Amino acid sequence: MSQPARILVALILGISFGILSTHLASPQFAAGAIAVADPIGTLWLDALRMTIVPLVVSLLITGIATGAEAARAGRLTLRAVILFVAILWTSSILGTFLLPLFVTFWPLPSAGAEALREAMGGATVVGPVPALAEFLGSIVPTNPVAAAAGDAILPLILFTTVFAFAITRIAKEPRERLTAFFSAIADAMLVIIGWVLWIGPVGVFALAFALGARSGAQSATALFHYIIAVTSVGTVVFLAAYPLARFGGRVPLTRFARAILPAQAVALSTQSSLATLPAMLASTERLGIPVRSAGVVLPLAVAIFRATGPAMNVAVALYIAHWLGIHLGPAQIAAGVVTAAITTMGAVSLPGQVSFITSIAPICIAMGLPVAPLGLLIAVEPIPDLMRTLGNVTMDIAATTTVARSPKTSDRTSDPTA
Repeated sequence: MSQPARILVALILGISFGILSTHLASPQFAAGAIAVADPIGTLWLDALRMTIVPLVVSLLITGIATGAEAARAGRLTLRAVILFVAILWTSSILGTFLLPLFVTFWPLPSAGAEALREAMGGATVVGPVPALAEFLGSIVPTNPVAAAAGDAILPLILFTTVFAFAITRIAKEPRERLTAFFSAIADAMLVIIGWVLWIGPVGVFALAFALGARSGAQSATALFHYIIAVTSVGTVVFLAAYPLARFGGRVPLTRFARAILPAQAVALSTQSSLATLPAMLASTERLGIPVRSAGVVLPLAVAIFRATGPAMNVAVALYIAHWLGIHLGPAQIAAGVVTAAITTMGAVSLPGQVSFITSIAPICIAMGLPVAPLGLLIAVEPIPDLMRTLGNVTMDIAATTTVARSPKTSDRTSDPTA
């Protein structure tokens, strides 16, 4: 059984046993079981959290270095990177509108929301809600080390971004040395996360048991509502690829839809953009994109571009706020948008469950939201991840078509960097 499947089964069993314990066992047994499950789940969450800061910093530096190196390769790759960044920021902003719109038209039932808030009673707001002026005055860290130690994630990300771009401006040898250093840190953190996720079924079972015992069947209803909400946000990003191909790539919609269908089938079956790369190249060939262009842009897209990431990641954070009844001000939402747009470039090469934590936990921390619910939501991530992969693959092809069909791109040149 795959790791995501094991964790999903642990979630289902945990909620089921938690519900049964309140109906079939004595209240004393249920209370004792919750008292044992709570610290186990908390320890597992803390083990995940301890890797967030070093992993986010190292991935962000290596991701920016990769993008900058690609942009140096020529005008075609530079235009691709600019388009990718524009789409990522648009996706992040889009998520802040789509999730509230969804829960307005289909809100989580009030009884279920109240039960879940009581069940997640330990998941409180991380810090006070800052005023807009206070927020703007705090985004530049006076001490990056103190920012990292205090989970001031947005100032840390700002410093890391500036530091990463500074690295791209120094001589080649020290630049490669620094990039290799942070790449090694990321690799080590991934090993630790692999160990933590290996025991994930135990942690998820403990968290789910406590949730099921406290909130009953309402917990299952909330998770289903969450899946539909976040997947709907990703669906909008996925659908946006079609007008991009139509107006940016000047490809008729029906032709684009037929050409990319095989790649979409592979994406759904593998849940991996990298594994879908050969099928994507074949799709661009059917669209008449020169191999010398698609062969440059598509691998770059797979390496640094995940279009659905910012929108769906922000949606997860906003759903947690909705779930727990936490009101978010403009400063908190702005912090989430910036964090989602920037951190996505560093997480695109990671497995789905790893990137779920490394991408969304910083957003939650930046917005002043608890990360404890992520321990449960990671268990159902394989379902929204289907839309993540499908949307990313479709947008990769649409963006490649747009860049290749740009008026500044000469299809007659033999130089792919021209």
